[in-house]
Amino acid sequence: MKYQNFRVALLALCCAGLVGGCTLRPVVDSLEPMPAATELLPDPIVTSGYDDTAPEAAPESDTDLWHRVRAGFGLDLDIDNARIRAQRDWYSRHQSYLDRISQRGERYLHHIVEQAEARDMPLELVLLPVVESAFDPFAYSHGRAAGPWQFIPSTGKHFGLEQDWWADQRRDIVASTEAALTYLQQLANRFDGDWLLALASYNAGGGNVSRAITRNRNAGKPTDFWSLELPGETMAYVPKLLALAQIVKAPEDYGLALPPIADEPYFASVETGGQIDLAQAAALAEISLEELYLLNPAFNRWATAPDGPHRLLVPASHAERFSEGLRNLPAEQRMRWDRYTIRSGDSLIGIARRFDTTPAVLRDVNRLRGNTIVAGRTLLIPRPAQDAGNYTLSADARLDARQNRAVSGRRQVTHTVASGDTFWQLARHYRVGVRELAAWNQMAPGDTLRVGQQLAVWTENAGGSTTAASRPEMVRRVSYSVRRGDSLYAIANRFNVSVNQINTWNRINGQRYLQPGQQLTLYVDIRDAP
Repeated sequence: MKYQNFRVALLALCCAGLVGGCTLRPVVDSLEPMPAATELLPDPIVTSGYDDTAPEAAPESDTDLWHRVRAGFGLDLDIDNARIRAQRDWYSRHQSYLDRISQRGERYLHHIVEQAEARDMPLELVLLPVVESAFDPFAYSHGRAAGPWQFIPSTGKHFGLEQDWWADQRRDIVASTEAALTYLQQLANRFDGDWLLALASYNAGGGNVSRAITRNRNAGKPTDFWSLELPGETMAYVPKLLALAQIVKAPEDYGLALPPIADEPYFASVETGGQIDLAQAAALAEISLEELYLLNPAFNRWATAPDGPHRLLVPASHAERFSEGLRNLPAEQRMRWDRYTIRSGDSLIGIARRFDTTPAVLRDVNRLRGNTIVAGRTLLIPRPAQDAGNYTLSADARLDARQNRAVSGRRQVTHTVASGDTFWQLARHYRVGVRELAAWNQMAPGDTLRVGQQLAVWTENAGGSTTAASRPEMVRRVSYSVRRGDSLYAIANRFNVSVNQINTWNRINGQRYLQPGQQLTLYVDIRDAP
């Protein structure tokens, strides 16, 4: 396969929350089905491992992984209702979409199938990353879900998927697949082996599904998935997977074709024995750096994480030469370390910013207990072996590509985040959507803004401020003292804001009653102030 051409594909979303406490995505209209990709923050470079050529002629069925997937189906795919048909009709009109997810999934699907088979799970579940992320390991949703299985941060941590400056294991193919299948099995056990309810819970949260079952039971109604009243997006989520499985089962019935995928391992895991520069690793394995990132998308930087796991996935046919190269590589050549002499007036955070690292990394590498440093002493600074621009799928490179992707009919300005800035406030000032502002910067609306952070804004209003010194002129922070008889609704009406915004600004978290004298922080457009 060739890796020169990069293109952006539609992505898919699921915000897989912990049982009873997940974050839901906006409702998707099931009457106008689209792959949930439209709900994701687009990533700039997600498909660099395939080209645009038509798929080769299908191999014999016993060598095609799709044949193995079909043989392992275990759900009732004879169900046919309007919700499934709506989703199936969309897929039927988009052969190119199936081509993309097949070509991208070629790296990962064999591993997922083997893991699901080992657990004796119905193989319809191996198609869930199509619904979740379109097999894009860099997919990131407005609900802060990441990776092929779209774990939110808290659920990822619950299942052992660590997230730090060096790596985000929600994107790790091996670790996230193990976590997702474990989670799905737990949900199925919770609902007595009902996989449709498990899938609905993966999307909406087990608590929401349990409450819907209780409501139906109390009303004397059936409690199967099709009879439950669930969030609109969840009502379309399960039919989307079933529609996809029906197409995989018999693509010719719908005028479609699935590009063949070889029924053999695409990658092998090689122990590295410690931290290593990814450019160095790619050279040892004799593969492109882009291919290495696509097989190891958890890594945010130019090197593997210092604390492990100390393994890299490489194409199976290259595993032996990579192992041999590691054995012959002197330890001092695994990483590049620069020595920096501390100067008077230096701070650890200032040095970290200068060398594109973090104070925590410098403390760890140099075994510092705090942020105190002494002029004249030296610090070890981890540095990439090649020019930073060569690490085209690192977090910084993906962010740069995303921020600078032109938006038709708009011009780009740069906003430097100042204290008190929020996505809502900035979106209102620049007259753009909150979600699109977050997406341009490869973030979610719920992500925290950092003072000094540079945001790309594609605006039709070219007069917007571009630095921290020129703050939005019309929005002011107001401290409001609650009066007797006040309600959130009344206050929101008075200041032309929403109840949800007041809740977010003040972390009220659904507090039912306000107390007279209680202080609320509001961000108010002075043109709307009472």
